[in-house]
Amino acid sequence: MSVPIAYLAVILIWSTTPLGIVWSSETIHPTLAVLLRMLIAVVPGWLILKAFRIELPWHKKAIKLYSFSAIGIFGGMLFAYLAAGYISSGLMSLIFGLSPILSGVLSQRILAESALSFSKKVALAVAICGLAIVCFDKISLADDAYIGIIAVLMAVSFFSVSGVLVKSVEVAINPMATTVGSLLFSLPLFTVVWLIFDGSIPYESWSNKSILSIVYLGVVGSLVGFIAYFYVLQRLKASTVALITMITPVIAISLGLILNNESVNANLIIGALAIIAGLAIYQWGDSVIKHNRKQYAQ
Repeated sequence: MSVPIAYLAVILIWSTTPLGIVWSSETIHPTLAVLLRMLIAVVPGWLILKAFRIELPWHKKAIKLYSFSAIGIFGGMLFAYLAAGYISSGLMSLIFGLSPILSGVLSQRILAESALSFSKKVALAVAICGLAIVCFDKISLADDAYIGIIAVLMAVSFFSVSGVLVKSVEVAINPMATTVGSLLFSLPLFTVVWLIFDGSIPYESWSNKSILSIVYLGVVGSLVGFIAYFYVLQRLKASTVALITMITPVIAISLGLILNNESVNANLIIGALAIIAGLAIYQWGDSVIKHNRKQYAQ
């Protein structure tokens, strides 16, 4: 698999995942929906490992990698599913767009990367202003959407921490093995949460849309998506991988509008543009400043 193909696959899968989460949670409890998704992903993943004789290592570094990856899978997915009952899929994807900036801040602390430059600090401020604009109407109307917003921010935090920690582990493991190992580590956590907050399987009330969404998320969203994600994560910078979330909100918002009749107001559009602008400044601001300085010096 080439890096560009894997990168494109992650973009397409992440763009459809928020809507899949919303649909799967319509008639199935969120904790059970995410548990079923992970079970559906790990079974064929394990069979593929056996069929192609791919080693699933259990040495110290491998366990460390699985553990760090499981942080993002468990925390990121659990809070995303909990948010699905309060906010739209488009807003969920948009808030996830903050992950590149958060990844950069965490990389500075965890990976001892260079301090944030002036342009990156400006980018952070612009992105936060964008998020505030998006949330303004929801909060002023005393709607319970703030619960979903907080949940997604928690999901983004877990996702970003996980991505940075994974980059700190210098080990070469097959992406499929990384995916299966990480899923195996996260499954007990999802099971415990389901038993605590639900523990029932009322399958007679499940809709076909919810069932099909879980199957799609399990096979494509989790198995294929995680394989592609870990593949590019091992080959690109964490901040570059997180740049995917600059593209996915636009697609996700469009899909939510067309397929799920989700509303798109002025605040959402302005806020989305501000967040994307912040991401653009974060990614290319330093390069533009350096280029202009060279041009001025000449």
